[in-house]
Amino acid sequence: MSTEEFSTTTGVYQSSRSNLAERVLDAWKDMRRSTRRLIAEQPSEARLLFYVMLSDIVFFLSWSIKTAVAPTEGASDKIPAEIGLWLIAALFVRTAVMYLFSGAVWLSLKLFGGKGSWKDTRAGLFWGAVVSAPFGLLAAIVTVMMSLFEPSFPVLKEPWVALPPYWIGLIPFTWFISAGVAEANGFRSVSLIFMSMSVLAIVAVVMGMYLRATGVI
Repeated sequence: MSTEEFSTTTGVYQSSRSNLAERVLDAWKDMRRSTRRLIAEQPSEARLLFYVMLSDIVFFLSWSIKTAVAPTEGASDKIPAEIGLWLIAALFVRTAVMYLFSGAVWLSLKLFGGKGSWKDTRAGLFWGAVVSAPFGLLAAIVTVMMSLFEPSFPVLKEPWVALPPYWIGLIPFTWFISAGVAEANGFRSVSLIFMSMSVLAIVAVVMGMYLRATGVI
């Protein structure tokens, strides 16, 4: 099927594979090319906001399933009692955090020769969040299956088995947003950005656990 491009006053669009599901599948195959296509369309801020809020909703659903609906026994004692309030707060705060995070990423990459604008960086980062969102839902489904089979397979209750599905979604999330912002800022390599963001993610998780253990949060 041939791909036709057409220009409008706001950007360059392609006629083929234009629905959201097809574009997510294309991004799984080639995130950089998918991001390049999105940036060429010069998306409106409303469209970028839709992307980040869509990822917010999927984030909320996946963590609700993993922590409130069907938590595994091996992880339930590590889930705070007020998790429902935390999830609701995250649903509303995450959008602002994503905007602030995109600004911090853009400024950081500027120091190392990044060529993209803040809007391009937002596009790459928010699109990466959407593209990685299904992996979070998949992890939630895995936890549901694990909770169902725990009585038959006691090993599933062990923390070293029960906890990884709660955090494994960080890997595709970090990879896809790294590829998105790398393309948006003209970097040839994704690896360095991915490693840097992975370190930040690990630090954030450890810091969160520490603050929780000390009663700060």
